[in-house]
Amino acid sequence: MIAIIGPNGCGKSTLLRTLAGLQKPLLGDIYVDNEKINKKSIQEKSKLISLVLTDPVRVGGLSVFDMVSMGRFPYTNWLGNLTAIDKEKIEEAICLMKLEEFRNRSLSELSDGERQRVMIAKALVQDTPIILLDEPTAHLDLNNRIEIITLLRSISTNTSKSIILSTHELDLALKLTNKIWLMDNNLGLFDKTPDEIINESLLDKAFQSNLFKFDTEGRVVFCY
Repeated sequence: MIAIIGPNGCGKSTLLRTLAGLQKPLLGDIYVDNEKINKKSIQEKSKLISLVLTDPVRVGGLSVFDMVSMGRFPYTNWLGNLTAIDKEKIEEAICLMKLEEFRNRSLSELSDGERQRVMIAKALVQDTPIILLDEPTAHLDLNNRIEIITLLRSISTNTSKSIILSTHELDLALKLTNKIWLMDNNLGLFDKTPDEIINESLLDKAFQSNLFKFDTEGRVVFCY
């Protein structure tokens, strides 16, 4: 589980969209299992990488089950018919994201946090080795932010999937992820463990301010 952190405008969302193949790299190539993804078809890419964007989902008329089932599109025929295996994976994702009681509800009846869990479940049933999430806790309250990050941590721990997420939740990123990609327009990109980020005082260098600094635990300390 990798968290991408850094100041606004440093390119976190752009990096995720580039890795997902939604926009061309300015320089270099992207490889998955030693193969360039730009040489693969859309269907082939969709079996390698799933993406959850930050924009709140506003879709009426679809149930939770319907939305999650759309994640199986790389594997279904052109009619979208679901096999027994498809339905089994959908149910597994619904249970994993704790959405059992909502499976037949309309998305319009759910809270922002519940809808975000639906979109993550949709990414899970896409059954890709890599899941990219752009600000998965945006627009959520504290309880939902902690729950989403904790669920993602559990998924990365209990499956063979790699999860890469951009976030402004520095405290949660430092406590719950395995690696940190710290981006900064001046410093570049650091690929470090959370402990290395803290011990090398990289947060203070990336988030320079006269108003606050970071302590030895990576917590914000205000300068009065």
